[in-house]
Amino acid sequence: MQVSVESIGTLARRMQVQVPADRVAQEVSSRLKSLSRTARLKGFRPGKAPMTVIERQFGPQVRREVIGDLLQSSFAEAVTEHRLAPAGSPRIEPQSLGEGEDLKYVATFEVYPEIALAPIEALTVERSVAEVTEADVDAMIERLRTQQTRYGAVSRPAATGDRITIGFAGTIDGAAFNGSQADNVAFVLGEGKMLPEFETGLVGAAAGETRAIELDFPADYRVAEIAGKHAVFQVTVASVEEPSLPALDEEFCKAFGVTEGGLAKLREEVTGNMRRELSQTLRNRNRAEVLEKLLQANPIELPNALVEAQVRDLQVDAMRRAGIKDPAQAPAPQPFVEPARRRVALGLLLAELIKREKLGADPLRVEQRLDELATGYGDPETLKRAYRQNADAMRQLEGLAVEDQAVEWILEHAKVSEKHMTFKELMNFGG
Repeated sequence: MQVSVESIGTLARRMQVQVPADRVAQEVSSRLKSLSRTARLKGFRPGKAPMTVIERQFGPQVRREVIGDLLQSSFAEAVTEHRLAPAGSPRIEPQSLGEGEDLKYVATFEVYPEIALAPIEALTVERSVAEVTEADVDAMIERLRTQQTRYGAVSRPAATGDRITIGFAGTIDGAAFNGSQADNVAFVLGEGKMLPEFETGLVGAAAGETRAIELDFPADYRVAEIAGKHAVFQVTVASVEEPSLPALDEEFCKAFGVTEGGLAKLREEVTGNMRRELSQTLRNRNRAEVLEKLLQANPIELPNALVEAQVRDLQVDAMRRAGIKDPAQAPAPQPFVEPARRRVALGLLLAELIKREKLGADPLRVEQRLDELATGYGDPETLKRAYRQNADAMRQLEGLAVEDQAVEWILEHAKVSEKHMTFKELMNFGG
């Protein structure tokens, strides 16, 4: 077999392959002989048909199959012989397929880039650190209390924080407009659910009172027909209710699934959940920091085939999340190009580091990933069992575990400074 390779770009290759005619003929002959032993032809007992009949009946089909198989197998032999690593499938253009002629074709493809990682020791990385304090737990318990806020009717005028139920009718230039009327609308004053002028106009109103409130819709209001226009609303207050927080007692704890142990047990569970969330957030944040620095330090040429495949994966994922099943409704590819390039580049850089440092999936790390995945699932053990019985799912977990180890290896060898943060800052808690 004759093979020649030329570079037609940084990563693109054009390879000409010539497979001798006798190799093609031998493979065709071998398959026809094998077929003759089982072929059933009218007028002949199985395996007794003459080869001339077998060739006439099956020859063209067998030759097409042989050509197809040889295109694949000879390409694989050629890239192995020339130590090439194709990125994606080749575009094969047959040049000669005639019977009795050498099989000739041209294969155009891209190869993976050669990667020489910049010294990891030269990377400067800022690692975020934080912890859950007792004050953080107190704030979380208070948030849980707020979620259980109860409202009771009062006869006094409404104040910020009260829940108010109203009916209203609005006009612009004396005429009603779409959405200008409603009854039994309840909202909490000060939460910003209504326009600021509307809410301000109701502070001090009591149940049974009717007020006229004038306001200007913002120029960028979501309903274009009334954006920027002046409106007058006649608002009738049906009720005013003041909030009260529940006591930190057994009933409060039961609302969050704690039936024994009271507030101490609830605090213990809340603390555990907060620490798990914090740990995952820190890992994700520090991972993003490490990968960004790795990417900046190692600009590489990317195979278009890998980028295009990643774009398609991102499109499919976006369709799945949006519940779109019709391929004709797939989102445009352009917004996914840069994220795809980033994913491909990081995948190649991490793969090189993992290979160079001989990093393998730590079973304990894989189990940790599986535990995190099962946390919050109704039946964690069932989910874990399903994963362990699915080889593809476990390979994905192992891949994540190895990447975690690669990130930690970088943190161990790079120039690392610590950025101390609070739980509130890191989790945007209360923000």
